Amino acid sequence: MKSRTPLVVAIAAGTAAAAAMVAIAQPATAQPTTPAAAAAKASDSAKALVASKPSYLHASADDAFVQRPVIQSAGMNYVPYERQYKGLPVKGGDFVVMTDAAGAVKYTSVAQSSAISLATTPKITSAKGAAVAKALLKKVDTVEGTSLLVLANEGAAAKLAYETTVRGTSRTGRPSRLTVDVDAITGKVLNKTEHVTDVTGTGTGWINGSVSIDTTLSGSTYSMKSSTQATMQCQDAANNTTFSGTDNVWGNGTGTNKETGCVDALYVGEKQTAMLSAWLGRNGQNGSGGAWPIRVGLNDQNAYYDGTQVQIGKNTAGQWISSADVLGHELGHGIDDYTPGGISGAGTQEFVADTFGAATEWYINNPNDPPDYQVGEEVNLVGSGPIRYMYNPSLAGDDNCYSSSTPSDEVHAAAGPGNHFFYLLAQGTSGNGQPASTTCNSSTVTGVGIQNAIKIMYNAMLLKTSSSSYLKYRTWTLTAAKTLGAGDCTLFNATKAAWTAVSVPAQSADPTCTGGTTPPTTPPTTPPTTPPTGGRTGTNDTDVSIPDAGAAVYSNITISGASGSASSTSTIAVNIVHTYRGDLRVDLVAPDGTVYNLKATSGSDSADNVNTTYTKNLSSEVANGTWRLKVQDVYSQDTGYINSWTLTV
Repeated sequence: MKSRTPLVVAIAAGTAAAAAMVAIAQPATAQPTTPAAAAAKASDSAKALVASKPSYLHASADDAFVQRPVIQSAGMNYVPYERQYKGLPVKGGDFVVMTDAAGAVKYTSVAQSSAISLATTPKITSAKGAAVAKALLKKVDTVEGTSLLVLANEGAAAKLAYETTVRGTSRTGRPSRLTVDVDAITGKVLNKTEHVTDVTGTGTGWINGSVSIDTTLSGSTYSMKSSTQATMQCQDAANNTTFSGTDNVWGNGTGTNKETGCVDALYVGEKQTAMLSAWLGRNGQNGSGGAWPIRVGLNDQNAYYDGTQVQIGKNTAGQWISSADVLGHELGHGIDDYTPGGISGAGTQEFVADTFGAATEWYINNPNDPPDYQVGEEVNLVGSGPIRYMYNPSLAGDDNCYSSSTPSDEVHAAAGPGNHFFYLLAQGTSGNGQPASTTCNSSTVTGVGIQNAIKIMYNAMLLKTSSSSYLKYRTWTLTAAKTLGAGDCTLFNATKAAWTAVSVPAQSADPTCTGGTTPPTTPPTTPPTTPPTGGRTGTNDTDVSIPDAGAAVYSNITISGASGSASSTSTIAVNIVHTYRGDLRVDLVAPDGTVYNLKATSGSDSADNVNTTYTKNLSSEVANGTWRLKVQDVYSQDTGYINSWTLTV
């Protein structure tokens, strides 16, 4: 199947247009005098751009576009769009237009890279689609609804799908709110998204001590609900009831007491709201002044956000874990969810949330929970200290450095390189009063401080699309740093150095910075590689079904016309659609029968799909011959198929 790589287009007035770029010459206009006027200018400019249907939007004659509210940050305006095809929503068709305060378009990030051509008549019923989705949970409590849409997954042809969200219990016994996309022609599961993402009254919390919290008075009854942000409230998870009382004094300092846990939670939530306003100019976690109820009482060593609430569990000592970094992290998932493109993907979601946890802790600066770059050090979740170390992720068994396998790692393990990047960006290699941090290339990085670091992250998130990844975050953060620098390259250079220090490679779309005068670069396609020569590459895009808990299946590529041996850095780009990738063992079989393992099975990796490029030393093999991708599903209940793979020897 044809690869559908994301496109990011930088646009500058007066810049010569290349085939993949459009230069927009816009007349000089007076700067708007109010934020509302600037937003209106941005909206009008984006509408004009979209109406012209530039080639990089890949618009078909059947496309329509829906503009979402303008988001403003640091003098720039971000205009998100969603796409429709023949009246159906396109999941993966989103894009963002960035303008300056005068409405001049500066940058556009687009998730889709080819026009859609698709019949929209389903061959299965919506009830069948919902039944397939329900079968993925051990127990279903609620079906939130089923709708027909077009799914434009990166790396796969667009498909007609039924999307159903089900709530209940996963097959591992955990709470689940799962969105499932089912092929409306074949009934195959195409995609699944788990929304449950782990980890002035007075009160006494067991973590933060005696603190002031904003509460609400109704009649003679106070409740643990912010008077200025009504959706920021703390409840008992047993009955979803907001804690209330007559004296406006809360908690007793005992960590096993739910009301005490709520003191810590409401305090942190309100402080994060203040941080978002003061540091980022954002109005609440959802961008519109709102948040989600925080519910203390989850009977698990865990905490999660699921799109409707934050649930707070307990440590092994029974103490509720609503610390600044843990709750800040979970609310950070909500911030991610409510910026363009939704929750970050390809192994980036947990590090993105960790950056908000760290920023919240540093903004609060409570002496009972001194700010640092450890995650969960105060709550001691399972009795072994922090669960992640941003300055040295390997202390918790995670990778410090990015590799091609990072996007397919378990999502919390995949946070390692991103956390390391953020620490280096904020504190530098010296640590600046925090622990020193080594780099993957023995370089020295000078930090810019956590306030600047979270500004760069947040403004990058405003360029986010649904095809987010580590490679795209590099480009987006560099673009954000250049914009925030306003002609000074200090933030840009630090951002670039921090990504390089954790081995995230340069992208063709990365901007450059020399005082703000360098024209934008060409859009990204794939990570830069040396083009194969002499017939040393091949692709097989014929679908091969993978039987559930069955025998191994094979997909072949024959290399001919190549001289000598294969490379010591041969690459195998694998695209497998599957509803539980931990079930899969993936191997490369050389022409002489030698087996090279690419991916082992994992009972805990419940994410869907394998979309990874592996690098292997195949120099002991002759390049020519028939190479085989071998895939076996070793556990029951989930299904999938080999979509495509490419071998470069």
